[in-house]
Amino acid sequence: MPAMIHKRTSLLAFVATTSLFLNASLAMADDPLDQGTQPPPTDASGNADGQDISATAGGVVFDRTKNGKGSTAGPVAATGNWTPPACWYAPKYSPAQFKKYVEPIWAAESTGSQWDLEQRKRYVDGEPYKDFNMDKAGKGYWWDSYVNDARIGEPGALACDKPTFWVDKGTPPPADVPEAVTPEILAHLAYAEIRVPDTEIELAPKAKTKVNLPTWAWLDKAEFKPVSVTASVPALNIEATTTATPVSLEIEPGTKDATLHPASGECPINNGSVGTPYTKGSADRIPPCGLTYLRSSGDGMYKLQATITWEINWTGTGTPGGDLPDGTFGTTQDITVQEIQAINR
Repeated sequence: MPAMIHKRTSLLAFVATTSLFLNASLAMADDPLDQGTQPPPTDASGNADGQDISATAGGVVFDRTKNGKGSTAGPVAATGNWTPPACWYAPKYSPAQFKKYVEPIWAAESTGSQWDLEQRKRYVDGEPYKDFNMDKAGKGYWWDSYVNDARIGEPGALACDKPTFWVDKGTPPPADVPEAVTPEILAHLAYAEIRVPDTEIELAPKAKTKVNLPTWAWLDKAEFKPVSVTASVPALNIEATTTATPVSLEIEPGTKDATLHPASGECPINNGSVGTPYTKGSADRIPPCGLTYLRSSGDGMYKLQATITWEINWTGTGTPGGDLPDGTFGTTQDITVQEIQAINR
C-alpha cells in the first residue's frame, strides 16, 4: 500500500504540474468537462486585487462579489479545532481528457512499468473500466482529488489518495468517498474564502485618553454588515453560499490595569451596530461599550485589540444548510494613556 500511495502521489504531482502549464490561459466553460479534450483549470484565476467575480480552483467556482473588500480584509479564524477540507474529490476529466492526460505519462514510464501496467488494466482493459469509458462520453465524469493550494504539505492534503474513479451523471459518488464534493463541502470551501473587513473601531477619546476617564468604543452599522461567498461546481449544477454575520465585539485593553465595559469586554450588536457613539457631555458616563484605563502608558502605548466574532452559516442546493463554527478577526490600535485625572471635553 505505501508503494501505491507513493506512485499515486507522483502521478498527481505530474498531472497537477501539467494542468497548470496547459491551462494558464483557459477559461471555465459552462460544462468544462464536455468541451474538447483540455481538462478544466485547476488553479485560481481572476482579477489581481482578489475581488474577482468568479475564480476556479479545483473544479470549484467561487463568487466573491459579496465578500469583504479592501487591502486589509482578511480570513476569519474558526473557533475550536475545525478547519475546512484540505482536499476533496470532484469531476476533473471527460473520457477523452483523461485518456489524453494519462497516456503520455504511461509512455514516459515516469511512474514505473509495473504501475503503468496496473493503470492500463484498471482504465483500459476492463478491470473494472474499459477504454477510459469512451462509450460513456457525455454521460458522466472521471473524478479525481484536488488540494487546497494554501494547505499543500499539510498531512490532510494527502488524505485524498484514491485512484481516479468514474461517476455517472445524476449518480452520487461512492459511499466510501467522504471527501466527494457536495453542497456541504462547497460550504466548507467557501468558508475558507470568506474575507472580512479590517474595521477599526471608533474611540472617544480617539488615540489619546486619560487615566480614569471612560473611553467609548463603537462600530457603525454601515461598517458592520454580513459578507458571503458562493462556491459551485457547474458540471454538477450544485452550489452553496456561506455567510458570515458579525455578532459581537470583544475588547482587550493591552494591560491588566483597565476596567472593561461591560465587565466581560464583549459588546453585543444592537440594531446592527456595536456600542453607542460618544456625544458631547457624556465624558463622565460609563459607556455601554468601552473601557477605562487605570494607569498611564508612560512613554509608550497600549495595544488595544478589538476582535469581532462572526456567526457563520450556509445554504446549498437541495438543503437548508446549517451553522458552521464561528469565526473571529481582530485588529490592534495604539492607545496613549496620560496621567491626568480629569479633563473637560
